[in-house]
Amino acid sequence: MSDLKTLAEALKNGTYSRVVFMVGAGISTGAGIPDFRSPGTGLYANLSKLNLPYAEAVFDIEYFRQSPKAFYTLAGELYPGKFLPTKFHYLIKLFEEKRLLRRVYTQNIDTLERIAGVGADYIVEAHGSFAANHCIDCDAELATELLKLDMEDELVDGIPVCRQCGGYVKPDIVFFGEGLPDRFYDLWEQDCKKTDLIIVAGTSLSVYPFAGLPAAVPRRTQRVLVNQERVGDFASSPRKVDILALRACDVIADELAELCGWADELVELIRKGKEGHEAKNTDKGVGTKEEEKEEKEREKEKEEKEEEKEEEKEEVERVKTEDEPDIDEIIKDISKLKVAEKELAPTEK
Repeated sequence: MSDLKTLAEALKNGTYSRVVFMVGAGISTGAGIPDFRSPGTGLYANLSKLNLPYAEAVFDIEYFRQSPKAFYTLAGELYPGKFLPTKFHYLIKLFEEKRLLRRVYTQNIDTLERIAGVGADYIVEAHGSFAANHCIDCDAELATELLKLDMEDELVDGIPVCRQCGGYVKPDIVFFGEGLPDRFYDLWEQDCKKTDLIIVAGTSLSVYPFAGLPAAVPRRTQRVLVNQERVGDFASSPRKVDILALRACDVIADELAELCGWADELVELIRKGKEGHEAKNTDKGVGTKEEEKEEKEREKEKEEKEEEKEEEKEEVERVKTEDEPDIDEIIKDISKLKVAEKELAPTEK
């Protein structure tokens, strides 16, 4: 707690004004989303029923090409809309409102930073998210509404397919075997040099290159670890001035907000967030499903009309071909008529 008090004083007196958060699944467990690697409770542990060759195969692009069902079984548990941001997500939003936030680098694909209201320019989704979806073959984009409908459609076995080429569609989540977004590297090159405080929270720091970021910041940069245990560079190469807050992320969010004098503001942010979520759901209600159904029906009608036009075009070409006179045959017929006329004509005496 003493280290947190020191941190809080520094935040209040303006010592730090360019704060970078690095967050992982641990900040979302309070929302009901299991993390990936906790023994017995992590997402990987819950995938045993799918008979995967290895747990990480669910996020392997080559395995997805062969068997996308595993990923979409997991995606159904993680899809945005089911979960609300945690206190720690709103703490990040509070840093933005206090003009202390420079960036938040997240390994999470749950988009809860966005839902908490953090501005898009501040967020770097290092491992992608469900915000957009593309065909893995032709790269055509599929609207999120249609992706969700396909996930619920037994006719396609719950696997979204491309309307253009029939290939599998995948949310823009970075799988093993795929590169991280250029935005991740471009912004980190700037942020690494300019941040004066980095807060690492809820991550095992086991997946690179993300895991290497805390070690890359200059030694003058204050580092804070919010986690249940020491991880990564905080365990292997700790710095004397590192601040370790080895407790649950939401607990630390409460403690830090209290020490900074922001507790009421954090509570208000959470209240507004919940009210906004409830209002949004009330406005949509059953209409959401109806709108999605109508959208799919419109898409189907459009495809059927295009098919009808193509069939009509083919029929016109066929009829046109059948009706076109054969010049060679006409010439032959004329020749035959002339011969016949000569044979029938009276012989001159």
